Amino acid sequence: MDLHPGQVAVVTGAASGIGLAMARRFAAEGLKVVLADVERDALERAASDLRADGTEVHARVVDVGSRDQVVELADSAYETYGAVHVLCNNAGVGSGAEGRMWEHDPNDWAWAFAVNVWGVFHGVQAFLPRMLAAGEPGHVVNTSSADGGIAPLPTASVYAVTKAAVVTMTESLYAHLRAEHARVGASVLFPGPHMLRTGLWESHRNRPVRYAKRRPRRTPYRSLEQWETAMREAGQEVRFTPVEEVADLVVDGVRADRFWLLPKSERSDDQVRARARSMLDRTNPSYLERFILD
Repeated sequence: MDLHPGQVAVVTGAASGIGLAMARRFAAEGLKVVLADVERDALERAASDLRADGTEVHARVVDVGSRDQVVELADSAYETYGAVHVLCNNAGVGSGAEGRMWEHDPNDWAWAFAVNVWGVFHGVQAFLPRMLAAGEPGHVVNTSSADGGIAPLPTASVYAVTKAAVVTMTESLYAHLRAEHARVGASVLFPGPHMLRTGLWESHRNRPVRYAKRRPRRTPYRSLEQWETAMREAGQEVRFTPVEEVADLVVDGVRADRFWLLPKSERSDDQVRARARSMLDRTNPSYLERFILD
């Protein structure tokens, strides 16, 4: 679809990281932006910065795990601007699950699914019918992860499972939109190809009481900075992808109606091939052996 001034983009998880980078990138194209995030102070700072740059901004505190709150977000966006052209279901959390899968705290699963899976579905169900009814070109971008959609990451199995679900959900969405001959497209985003400086590592700061962790975390890393320091001290290379590059990938993909928003990377391409080869050859997934936990 063409992007031009006056259109409206909605971004969840928009107060920082990838979400904020996408909001800024859409604003640079002249779009009005609707920012949604669960963290009020960060959201207000993001909205203020964008407004200072001349962007029309509507910001709302939203927990995407709550269907009612996402529906209210859609109502508010349409009441404010009368239309939505781009929807980015980007909000996500890392649940902090550790150890073997059968040892996980059930609340780690409940919280991760509420945000990473239900949050995406709530966004689709709250916005898409109105986008379709308008009959205008539009696009939905759902944020997944290489950890779930390209090469499953057993050391972060809860997160990986939820992000794999986002891939399949978006494939289904794409097929349904094509069957309807809709003017709305769909994409699944795999940020990367390297680590990103986002707040995902500190997701626990926004963890609702209803999903409180019943078992204390064992990891010594409470932040991305702590993990990065430990890796560098151990002599391991740590590389980061700027969130601005991810935002560029999204805008280019929306314009091109590209489903797979996957940065070019020899490593990720090899992972895709290894997984597909294992399936086609009916062999055991040897590509997972490097993740075996001690």
